[in-house]
Amino acid sequence: MTLQKTKILTSAGIIALLLFSFGAYGLYKAKAFLEGPKIIIESPRSGEGVKKSYTEITGKALNVSSVFLNGRQIFTDKDGNFKGNLLLASGYNIIEVSGMDKFGRQVKEILELVYK
Repeated sequence: MTLQKTKILTSAGIIALLLFSFGAYGLYKAKAFLEGPKIIIESPRSGEGVKKSYTEITGKALNVSSVFLNGRQIFTDKDGNFKGNLLLASGYNIIEVSGMDKFGRQVKEILELVYK
């Protein structure tokens, strides 16, 4: 091969590697957008009976900009963990944990508890 063909192939290889790298980085950064918001309620479990009227709801919110517990905004730490306290009524209670990402997409999880 001539020196000129080698330079052209080397340049084309470098350009292809750069384009692949930028594409992979773009997909990595778009992961949060593609997955959308997600809420995981860790405690208490849905359907569980509780013995205290004042209960703490804990969980994790992923890819959200705001989290709400029964319509009241609560905040997450840097890892997405949240906790909020509620006063339960006697008997059956429905609790809604919702979140919204910066693109306006919403997610909602329902927690059903029985206060005995």
